[in-house]
Amino acid sequence: MGFLDKAKAAAEQAATKAKEGVQDVQTKRELGQAYTELGQKTYELADSGALAHPELTPLIEKVRALEAQDEAEPQPAAAATVSSEPPPSDQPPAMPS
Repeated sequence: MGFLDKAKAAAEQAATKAKEGVQDVQTKRELGQAYTELGQKTYELADSGALAHPELTPLIEKVRALEAQDEAEPQPAAAATVSSEPPPSDQPPAMPS
């Protein structure tokens, strides 16, 4: 087996491992998203009274407290920072022609 054949085989192995790594990351991302969706649905059902379990109670209370804290915090006024005038320039004003 020549040098180029060995290099080609090594490159193919590296590409295969990279593809497997990408697939693993994608699967983990999808699993995390599925857990998030499950958690949100569980919270909605438990909050509405359609689902009840003693182990869910402290978690539901934690989410409620965090939601209340989020609502109580003042939100930055985005409109107050928006101006119709351009920001000041470091350049001198243009001379009339």
